[in-house]
Amino acid sequence: MRFGLSEKQSSVEMQMSERESNGQLDASLQQIVSEIRARNATLSIAESLTGGLLSAAFVSVPGVSEIYRGGVVSYTNEIKAQVLGVDAKLLAAGGAVQAEVAVQMAAGVANLCQTDYALATTGVAGPGPAAGKPQGTVFIGVCTPSGSVAAEYHFAGNREEVRESSVVAAISLLMRLINSENP
Repeated sequence: MRFGLSEKQSSVEMQMSERESNGQLDASLQQIVSEIRARNATLSIAESLTGGLLSAAFVSVPGVSEIYRGGVVSYTNEIKAQVLGVDAKLLAAGGAVQAEVAVQMAAGVANLCQTDYALATTGVAGPGPAAGKPQGTVFIGVCTPSGSVAAEYHFAGNREEVRESSVVAAISLLMRLINSENP
């Protein structure tokens, strides 16, 4: 089943969200881990532009080893296709920075790691545009037992700010989806 959600966030909205303190972000991570644990479920992560930052955020939570099975940093299209099973024709036609790639990355890592929940990030951290997409264009894919979703974001800032904003957005999106599901 696929969620009928394609979400766009302006950089202003995300900058407001980014202002949440590290304590609030830590609380969000802990809540996600607790909710997934309570459902006797598991999590995996596939990352491109975040290059391991999202996984690092999760593994900072005590007790995450009960739910986190692993992740893949798939920086090249070849790894996205060969390891995660992203459709090579899709990558060749439109590049890695698109909603369907994010969803396929999440589905691929969920399959690879045999998890119930999966997150994926793909986008252009910068500097400058890549493959016709402006810097700050990010897609986050999420797979849950209820289906899959891709969300599109456009972040302002330098390379590190785009990557950090992507991590915050992925955590926020997963939390919203988990909260909207019936346990």
